[in-house]
Amino acid sequence: MSKVILFNKPFDVLSQFTDKGTEGSTRRTLSEFIDVPGVYAAGRLDRDSEGLLVLTDDGKLQHNIANPKNKMSKCYWAQIEGEPDNDALKALAEGVQLKDGKTRPAKVRRMEAPAMLWPRNPPIRFRKNVPDTWIELTIKEGRNRQVRRMTAAVGHPTLRLIRYRVGSWTLDGIENGSWIETSV
Repeated sequence: MSKVILFNKPFDVLSQFTDKGTEGSTRRTLSEFIDVPGVYAAGRLDRDSEGLLVLTDDGKLQHNIANPKNKMSKCYWAQIEGEPDNDALKALAEGVQLKDGKTRPAKVRRMEAPAMLWPRNPPIRFRKNVPDTWIELTIKEGRNRQVRRMTAAVGHPTLRLIRYRVGSWTLDGIENGSWIETSV
């Protein structure tokens, strides 16, 4: 039976167990939080993004989760700069033109700040004269920094990004920096 680990990745943690960066680098990695042999991240979550990271010891499952051809949906909570109008939300929903092509259609909605939100260290920059808005964005592809590039393309840069769901797995009940083992 496959091992599946659901990890609530903190901000500024790499989605890998070792840091292959510059010599002497002190970047935080998964090994600081997870001591389960033989599991690997199924997909990536940027160092400056937070939330659900799925790890498994099953290579086929790992490929199914990470491969965009399988169209496994991923839901993100994005705190964005400004207040998007309906045109901006419609553009996100229909697909946004990026340098590497147009994104697939997405599901998008405004939302309140998540009730289960934990403090981020360091906190996002706060600007008294520029409001921010939370949106929920569900995509079925996973280009490099896609959600951040999509929100920027419609004029609302992402300030904070949390992956809430991958397929049917969610962050529900998992504290930031903690993990649980579950089944497929």
